[in-house]
Amino acid sequence: MKALTWHGVHDVRVDTVPDPTIEHPTDAIIKVTSTGICGSDLHLYEVLGPYLDAGDILGHEPMGIVEEVGAEVTHIKPGDRVVIPFNISCGHCFMCGTGLQSQCETTQVREYDTGAALLGYTKLYGQVPGGQAEYLRVPQAQYGPIVVPEGPSDDRFVYLSDVLPTAWQAVKYADVPEKNKTVLVLGLGPIGEMCTRIAQHLGAETVIGLDLVPERITRARAHGVEAISIEDHDDVPGFVRELTGGRGPDAVIDAVGMEAHGAPIGKLAHRMVGLLPDFAARKVMETAGIDRLAALHLAIALVRRGGTISLSGVYGGAADPMPMLQMFDKQITMRMGQANVKRWIDDILPLLTGDEDPLGVDTYATHHMKLEDAPHGYEIFQKKQDGAFKVVLNPHAA
Repeated sequence: MKALTWHGVHDVRVDTVPDPTIEHPTDAIIKVTSTGICGSDLHLYEVLGPYLDAGDILGHEPMGIVEEVGAEVTHIKPGDRVVIPFNISCGHCFMCGTGLQSQCETTQVREYDTGAALLGYTKLYGQVPGGQAEYLRVPQAQYGPIVVPEGPSDDRFVYLSDVLPTAWQAVKYADVPEKNKTVLVLGLGPIGEMCTRIAQHLGAETVIGLDLVPERITRARAHGVEAISIEDHDDVPGFVRELTGGRGPDAVIDAVGMEAHGAPIGKLAHRMVGLLPDFAARKVMETAGIDRLAALHLAIALVRRGGTISLSGVYGGAADPMPMLQMFDKQITMRMGQANVKRWIDDILPLLTGDEDPLGVDTYATHHMKLEDAPHGYEIFQKKQDGAFKVVLNPHAA
């Protein structure tokens, strides 16, 4: 089969690789019909090379048609249309039972002391072949796959793999609107912009968005977000306080993470680590790694005293300097973590199966590409060229 594989920094290729097979009775094989390129895939494209091997198959946002199931997989069958969560969880351990599927005790990667294994996401998370491929082996298929109805296009459902549950959890972790009525979303990429839509849907009174890409600001304004360009204001926290009664927003969602622009020291550190041999680079990242923290520090400055910060953007540093005095003095609540995909599906799926499209998923992607064009998709997404906002690959497109 054809699959997108990693070969180095800014070097991904479509290779011919062996077809996946059933390896365990809890496996399934799906024919991938749609699979997204995620913002966190760009971390593999630029930063996390020490945890990848040449030929690793990328991608963690797939959906498709079931081809084959293992002996212990009974809730899906060949021919079913399914979405595959990006985190691999068993459904029966203590963590899954508490709704923390991203911490699944069956698939935790204990070698690196990390949570549940992920599709297509480095040795840190199990080095499981990913879904930017024609076919995918799905581990823990007795629990993970989400059956979706026939009829609507894949665009209606593919975001159940990651974008929708990640954004939904971010808004829920921000206590919007139960406790917090004014929410600011930092970063209006695919996750951040979906956070604004979900916050509006759930009843937030005011939704503010910050970014520096003009097309993303225009896109968010089109559905009622008070979207602001960071580059237009010398004192962004001061300007936001003026918009929010002098206090700041009740909640801030950081949907940027370690890829923040304008943090040259962190970027230099990432580049220096990338020049080391893998064994040395892994040691540095695990003991002294730092992130580009501009976004997180801005979130701390923006949120009102007693407010909430919800982190959905990925951070990976082991020695990140944090402004603890400011955080303690402002009495900030902070929640974070990988999305627990299966926990939120019952809340989200009804919004996708009716005639209406309240979250605008049908037109969310800006680019659909054949699998062979995936390297170009990564490049324009990373460089924010050609209006690339969300790229979806269609591996079996003619």
